[in-house]
Amino acid sequence: MASDQTHEFIPPGSRFHALPSPFPMKRGGALHGARVAYETWGALDAQRGNAVLIVTGLSPDAHAAASAADPQPGWWEAMLGPGKPIDSDRWFVICVNSLGSCKGSTGPASVDPATGAPYRLSFPEVSIEDIADAAAEVVRGLGIERLACVIGNSMGGMTALALLSRHPGIARSHINISGSARALPFSIAVRSLQREAIRLDPNWNHGDYDDATYPESGMRIARKLGVITYRSALEWDGRFGRVRLDESHVLGDGVGEDPFGLEFQVESYLEGHARRFVRRFDPNCYLYLSRSMDWFDLAEHAGGDVLAGLAKIRVERAVAIGASTDILFPVQQQEEVAEGLARGGAQAEFIGMDSPQGHDAFLVDFDRFGPAVRGFLDHL
Repeated sequence: MASDQTHEFIPPGSRFHALPSPFPMKRGGALHGARVAYETWGALDAQRGNAVLIVTGLSPDAHAAASAADPQPGWWEAMLGPGKPIDSDRWFVICVNSLGSCKGSTGPASVDPATGAPYRLSFPEVSIEDIADAAAEVVRGLGIERLACVIGNSMGGMTALALLSRHPGIARSHINISGSARALPFSIAVRSLQREAIRLDPNWNHGDYDDATYPESGMRIARKLGVITYRSALEWDGRFGRVRLDESHVLGDGVGEDPFGLEFQVESYLEGHARRFVRRFDPNCYLYLSRSMDWFDLAEHAGGDVLAGLAKIRVERAVAIGASTDILFPVQQQEEVAEGLARGGAQAEFIGMDSPQGHDAFLVDFDRFGPAVRGFLDHL
């Protein structure tokens, strides 16, 4: 039996908003005494009309950029701050950590107040809609009736659309970056394999593990599978080619001791990336949030027509941005978002980027994505 040790990783600048108790979940059950972690930059104007909400992908925390409360660079440092594309001199920016995560918001790694032990698999099933509803509570808790814009990237693009759909009028505009209105079979298949790798690790033990019996192998494989799909074949080739390692750079036991071990530079990169990640994200949270993306489909209440589901959303302006090399959330999905929102009356645009960096381009290709985001916000 694992100990009652939790695996939460909370940035020091986090603030917390208490959710209504009980907080009902879309697929059944409710949370009691739950909270959402968030951070803010900039200041609200007198009309409280300059708020911008950022909802994130699967693994990021709420620390999108440095602040007085936490001067460490954030995961979107180049995009957010004074004079940057999301200009905190103009906007009051809020970034929330997803419900179900292990970065401050209540999730499977959190302590269940009813038992005093981590929830683990007793946590209710998490949907994208639950994440959106929790984010809406933070916005309202800050006294904001209507956001100037909601920005969502990757999984956050799904969350943003769920937020706009379930909370009409909550935002005037929307930036959807490498997101989608539903999960496609390829991305479902990849995430299914990631979850299987975790579940088949004996140390996972049906979600009951601790630091001494941690499903490290399963998490490493899951993360490697994810990273492979986050970038493009073009970038892998350009960065690594077929360059082999020499023994002085091999991780682990070395090529000579393991004839099927690491041999190419790309393998070493994946191994190093996975090792840095696995102890910084809770495996059960990974399972829950991964599955929430597979379930999401904005066509669910629109007769199976995703464009009709998007057309029910009412925003004044929108832009959907994607990378041509993204295989996980392909640009056809961002085109679909723009088309559907336009059918609902929005002034909506699709911008396709010829970025070689695949799905993760929005995290690294700031020369392309920065001007697109800045241009949209400058015209609000």
